[in-house]
Amino acid sequence: MNKNSLNEAKQTCGKILEAVSAVFVGNKPVVKKLLAAGLSNGHVLFEDYPGLGKTLLAKVFARVTGCKYTRIQFTPDLLPADIVGTRIWRQKDSSFELVKGPVFTQVLLADEVNRTPPKTQAALLEAMEERQVTIDGETHPLGAPFFVLGTQNPIEQEGTYPLPEAQMDRFMLKLSTGYAETLEEESSILTRRIQWKKDDPAVDVKAVMTAEQFTELQGMAENQIYIDKSILDYVSCIVRATREHPKVEIGASPRGGLSLLKVSRAAALINGRDFVTPDDIKMFTSDALAHRIILKIEESLEGANPRKIIEEIVETIPAPLEFSPR
Repeated sequence: MNKNSLNEAKQTCGKILEAVSAVFVGNKPVVKKLLAAGLSNGHVLFEDYPGLGKTLLAKVFARVTGCKYTRIQFTPDLLPADIVGTRIWRQKDSSFELVKGPVFTQVLLADEVNRTPPKTQAALLEAMEERQVTIDGETHPLGAPFFVLGTQNPIEQEGTYPLPEAQMDRFMLKLSTGYAETLEEESSILTRRIQWKKDDPAVDVKAVMTAEQFTELQGMAENQIYIDKSILDYVSCIVRATREHPKVEIGASPRGGLSLLKVSRAAALINGRDFVTPDDIKMFTSDALAHRIILKIEESLEGANPRKIIEEIVETIPAPLEFSPR
């Protein structure tokens, strides 16, 4: 990749981060990780307490990147057809007409995804993995870009349906927005709310690019960022170590390692580099792997934290000191 293209991509990514942060106050690393996942065409699961800006962040990110945005509020009575669509009989024409569901979009917000039964949750699996849906035996491809931003709350477990491991594995990253870290940030949230004079400031957010331009950035992250063999070995060691850890029953899948590689490429592009460094990998190890491991029952009962385990693994595996940028 030539330097002009690299600098232009870095500037564009900077504009996206700046535009999102102008509305979403708080955890800037989370915004950067969300952008990296988006450039990797990967799905993100936000798990945090109510009222911390998960939905706002998703809406603002979609508008800033010029992508079509759709929101589904997951409820216990939601049906698969409410997500993917169905065929409706039109008596006037004596024919069935395909009515596409909200999944036919570019950025899909699956709000409180764990509040709908497993059968309905499963309607998302094909869309998330293969970027297509099947309705009455006919396959319909989804457009590009397409990624799901799911949310769930760690409290109020009554009436919820925990996401199965198969669906958790399809989320590239699991993130948490968290509370405002400083008094200044907390005050800024209140001040901006008064200035906006509305509950949903996302409606006034302007796009800094088109969806087609965002797709081009995705292509650059996928095809023009170099990963040295030593970095590949480093990722492989981390993933394999999750399967050998004494507290882990089932370790990370190969999809976890692939997700780590994809998102690290996007991080390199955001930082204006055309090669991946060990720090790019470390930035995402917990977010990409912790939700993919299953702890032993006794460890879960004792309160073992999957993210802490991933951090321990990363500390024990030496990062490559020498690697070729090209």
